[in-house]
Amino acid sequence: MTGVTGEGTALVVVDVQNDFCASPTALARFPGDPAVLEAAVAGTVRAVAEARARNVEVIFVRFTGDPAHQGPAWRRRDHALGKRPKCLEGSWGAEFHAVAPAPGERVFTKRARFDAFLGDGFEAHLTARGTGHLVLAGLYADVCVDTTARTAFQKGFHVTVLTDCTTTLHLPYDAALRFMRVVYGARTTTAADPAAWTAPAYRSEEEPCLRPSG
Repeated sequence: MTGVTGEGTALVVVDVQNDFCASPTALARFPGDPAVLEAAVAGTVRAVAEARARNVEVIFVRFTGDPAHQGPAWRRRDHALGKRPKCLEGSWGAEFHAVAPAPGERVFTKRARFDAFLGDGFEAHLTARGTGHLVLAGLYADVCVDTTARTAFQKGFHVTVLTDCTTTLHLPYDAALRFMRVVYGARTTTAADPAAWTAPAYRSEEEPCLRPSG
């Protein structure tokens, strides 16, 4: 799909699952203060409540890492790094943590993928809803949130990243946010900012004039 024309907004909650938030493995692999991870989850819970209060659609994206879904490169990486699969289908680790979909809210599954756009039906749902602006919360800003933001930008969606609703796993947080601002034109702000919940204004007259001067 190219040429997104919708103006609707959706909050996309990315991978807020036990194996990323609360399991011993999650806490052991998180490099910073666990309180930072807890704060990102708590911020996401608040963002979901704010979106619902504003009648903004909430979409949940979940990850399953079963070996059956992994490609050869994924399996090779895990073997080389000694990584065990996470969020196995049907396990406690795959369940949502601290927040869950309300009746009628859509859930899309990424099977050994980072990018929400690789979840079956995700993009088609956005198109059908006339959504042109994605507000991203969840984990992690340098992995699945970033990958989803990257594809969203390339497909023409406006992107807002809620800075109080995510954190990074591998890279410095401020650097990850700056990268998304510079490369994807992402707006980075908190869930308390009213502007976060509407698509950024854009007028055709803001485009640079390409006609030769003189």
